[in-house]
Amino acid sequence: MKKRAWIAIGAAAALVEAAVLAHRGQGVGGGNVVVRCHQGHLFTTIWLPAVSVKSLRLGPWRVQRCPVGHHWAVVTPADATALGRRERRFAAARHDLRIP
Repeated sequence: MKKRAWIAIGAAAALVEAAVLAHRGQGVGGGNVVVRCHQGHLFTTIWLPAVSVKSLRLGPWRVQRCPVGHHWAVVTPADATALGRRERRFAAARHDLRIP
């Protein structure tokens, strides 16, 4: 594939990821995002579209360490509009490893 095609694919993937974040009430630019692991645990992580420093990207999902269950998990942005106040507070109090 040509360089332009790879750039177009990368840009499209970043736009799709930003759209998923926006649709789930997390904002377009990401930042501190409430995520849910495959076991249902909620926590906050830094999530930037098209950028992955401490996780393995798999499209709209990422594989990273869950600080709640202390296991490796597939995580996805939670639907912030469907979370209650208690769930949002719980997730905000549990943040994964911060990047220095």
